[in-house]
Order: sequence, then structure tokens, then C-alpha cells
Amino acid sequence: MWPWAAYLPEACRREVAIAFHLWGMRLDKEMSAYRRWGKRGLDLLGLLAASPFVLPVVMIVALAVRLQMGSPVFFRQVRPGYKAKPFTLLKFRTMNSARDQQGRLLSDEKRLTKLGELLRRYSVDEIPQLWNVLKGEMSLVGPRPLLMQYLDRYTPEQARRHEVKPGLTGWAQVNGRNAIDWGERFLLDIWYVEHWSLGLDARVIWKTVRNVVKREGISQYGHATMTEFMGNDQLKS
Repeated sequence: MWPWAAYLPEACRREVAIAFHLWGMRLDKEMSAYRRWGKRGLDLLGLLAASPFVLPVVMIVALAVRLQMGSPVFFRQVRPGYKAKPFTLLKFRTMNSARDQQGRLLSDEKRLTKLGELLRRYSVDEIPQLWNVLKGEMSLVGPRPLLMQYLDRYTPEQARRHEVKPGLTGWAQVNGRNAIDWGERFLLDIWYVEHWSLGLDARVIWKTVRNVVKREGISQYGHATMTEFMGNDQLKS
């Protein structure tokens, strides 16, 4: 009850309390509806709206990757999804397979091609994950799917990031993306898990478009990609 309600007559206070209770129940019902089926509806609506623009881009980029790097055009990797269930994530290839004299793959920075750098700069390499969204393995908004080997390195709190579907973009991505450290990223992921809603998802999508245009937070300083998460001892050092 708001403080000003204390100055109302008792009968009015009861009516105000009932009104606020019913209002709260309505908000809870609307929130529950979005969490049950609305988020999936937003994903499908977003895919439908984007398809006329995305499909030509996919065809052009696939041809460019094929001509420059050969097959395969797509990078496939198993990642943990909702409740840590594994699924195969798709991306456009951005690196070649160059190796040293001992047959070991060169570092990411040395294998990243000029085309790959361009695709990452505008996040075009992530577009194939719309297929993962269509299949229901991912959502447009949620914590980014990380590597399978990280599962044993999370604290129970950090593991809560798997309580929702992974996203094409997320709250951590619009608040620093790869430019923030792992500790900050996990805190932002858990905050999203606790607060996600239609309004928050719409805000994330809007900020994602803005950040892509401004090319903010594409990679961690000094690295082509985010450094590997080695566990929470890493965060203390």
C-alpha cells in the first residue's frame, strides 16, 4: 500500500487495497501469459517480419564465404540450450583452417579472414542462428549460448542462465557484449533470467540494432573473440 493511503478513511483504504491487489493480479497474469506463449509468438513474428530482408543476405553471404573459404559455409558447434540441453548452433564461417608446421590450428586472430572480420563487425555471422530460433532451440532474446565445457565451471547461481532459452541477443550483449568480463556478463544474464518480460525483450532488440549500427562491443580488447572462461578462480585473479 502506498503511504498516502494511510490518510484515507478506512473504507476507502480497503477499496484501494483491493484495487491494487486486482491490478497486481492482472499484471501477474499478463506476465505469465507472455512467459507461457508470448515470447515464442514474438520470436515467430520477428522471423516472419525479417525474412524478406534476411533471405537475400543469407544467399549473398553464403556465396561469398563459399568462394573465399570453400566448404563448409556454416560453422556448427554443440552448445547448451534451455536446461543445458545440447543443440547444434549455426554461424557463418569467419575463420580459415590455417595451421602451423606442427599441424596445430593457428590462433583465432591469425585465422580470422577479412570477410570474416566484416561479417563479425556487423554481426552478420550470427544470422544463421535464426534457424535455431525457428526450431525453438533459441529465442531472439536470452543469454548467449556458450561452450559445453563451461557447464562444470559455473557456480549454481551462474548456471541459472540456462533457466531460459539462449538468445540471438541478450541483456549482456546490449550492455557491453564481448567488451565486458565474465563476471559482469554472468551478473547481467542472471538479472535477465529474473526480470524478462515483453517490455525488456523489446528494449533489448532495439538496443541490439543500435549497437550493431554503432559497432560497439564486438570483441574483447586484444582478442578476436571473447577469452575462454576458465572458472571462477579466473574472476578472482
